[in-house]
Amino acid sequence: MDVGILGGTGPAGRGVAVRLAEAGFRVTLGSRDAERAAAVADEVVGRWPANDLALDGSDNAGAAEADLVIVATPWDSAVATARSLREPLRGKVVVSMANALVKEGREMLPLIPPRGSVAAAVQAALPESLVAAAFHHLPATEMENLESGLQSDVLVCSDHPEATAATLALVEKMAGLRPLDAGSLSQAAAIEAFTAVCITLNIRYKAHTTLRIAGL
Repeated sequence: MDVGILGGTGPAGRGVAVRLAEAGFRVTLGSRDAERAAAVADEVVGRWPANDLALDGSDNAGAAEADLVIVATPWDSAVATARSLREPLRGKVVVSMANALVKEGREMLPLIPPRGSVAAAVQAALPESLVAAAFHHLPATEMENLESGLQSDVLVCSDHPEATAATLALVEKMAGLRPLDAGSLSQAAAIEAFTAVCITLNIRYKAHTTLRIAGL
């Protein structure tokens, strides 16, 4: 499967990209600037020469041609970016990983975007796509470092069984990650908001926290 990542040159996008490429997927980092995306992809591949990563860069339109597409843009541009690519994303699984957050002092606070979550807003902008929400609580620096020993659960939610299944299968192949089906897309509001707690803990304790659900 080919995976495209819209806005994939930021830390979160790069982290997901390198883990997917390590798992054997062909990954295209998307950006508004194709040259920047290509440079970032070359930098990531060059960091792990022994892994033979199938990772390249393109503009967001090029990334949207992939079989499955992840939206890793800043939260306030996720809907506009997705809407501008409505046609190439038609009928595809689209995974939203954005969190609507704002920093206040030494804390991160969740915002309530239209429709309750970024993922729900992306689904509304892409009515003919199968939107899932995932990858919200992962520390970007630990994701991008393939030697970090990262272990984390990834909560996946969607209103489309096909999107849930495809996203769970994707995460299952990524080193150190365990996918969990968290239900319908209405759960994305709570999942996205909890990211503020994770980042606040990281700030307070100078750590890179991960989410692990006991008892499963």
